[in-house]
Amino acid sequence: MKAEGMKTLVVGGNSRNIGKTSLACALIASSRELEWTAVKVTQFGHGVCSSTGEPCGCALEDPECPFDIAVERGEDPGCDTARMLRAGAREALWVRVATGGLRRAMPDVRKRLAGREHVLLESNSVLDFIVPDVYLAVLHFDERDFKASAARLHERADAFVLPAAVNASPPWPGFDLSLLKRKPAFQVEPPTYCSEEIAAFVKACLGRCAAGG
Repeated sequence: MKAEGMKTLVVGGNSRNIGKTSLACALIASSRELEWTAVKVTQFGHGVCSSTGEPCGCALEDPECPFDIAVERGEDPGCDTARMLRAGAREALWVRVATGGLRRAMPDVRKRLAGREHVLLESNSVLDFIVPDVYLAVLHFDERDFKASAARLHERADAFVLPAAVNASPPWPGFDLSLLKRKPAFQVEPPTYCSEEIAAFVKACLGRCAAGG
C-alpha cells in the first residue's frame, strides 16, 4: 500500500476520546467531492477495546479468526464508521484486529482498497505499514495518556491538531515541543475538532500530491 493514484489521509492521536473521529468526519464533509473511502482500525485485547479502554464487543466472535473487515451499513448510527458514512464517505470499513495483529490484516485491507482514489484511515498503527500523503496527529495536552504508537510516530506528522491549550511544560516525557513550531499546529474546538484552515491544508497537500509535487 498504496496503489498508484491513491491519495491517503491518516488521522491519529495521542489517546482515545480526543476528537479524532469528529475531525475525520468534518474533513470528509468538507470535501465530499473526493468520494472518500473511510477506514476505522480498532485493536482489542482480552475483551478490552483499545479505542475506549473499556470492555466492549470489538473482539471477534471466532477466536481463530485473526481479523475482520466489515462494510458499514449504517444500522448503528452512533458507531464511528456510521458517522463517517453519514458525513459523506462513499463507503466506510471497520477493521478489527487483536492488539499487534494489524500486519496480518494489511494484505486484505490493501485488496479492499484497490481502485479507491481517496482513502482516510483513522489509526496510529497503520503508519507502520503505509506512508500517507497527509498525516494529522491530534494532541490533547490535557489528556495525560499517550499511546505508544503515537509516541513513536509524532515526528512524522504533517500537522498537529490541538483540541486544548498547549501547556507551558511538555505534557508527556520525551515529547519535543519544538515540533509545534516547526510544523503547522491548528487550535480547534468541539464538536467538529476541525476548522476551515485544516480543511484547506489537507486539500492543498492532496493537490500537491496529485500534481506530483
